[in-house]
Amino acid sequence: MPPTERAEKQAAAQQAVDILHEIATILNCHLDRRTLSICISMIENGINPEALANVVKELRKQGQEVQLETAAAAAAAAAPARRR
Repeated sequence: MPPTERAEKQAAAQQAVDILHEIATILNCHLDRRTLSICISMIENGINPEALANVVKELRKQGQEVQLETAAAAAAAAAPARRR
């Protein structure tokens, strides 16, 4: 593939990611450009979009649970120190 054709395809892909990122931002999806690019690539390679969305939701849920557990553990660790 000639360099100019490759550059044009790369520019078109970047523009598509930019547009999709704007849409994702409007829809409050909380996906950064890199994550969105990975998702797009996975879908282009045959991953079921609905299944991918379910995985993203589950990972977010698990991430929130870990954050809550970490915050609770930090609060519990700090509590005895305050009583001294």
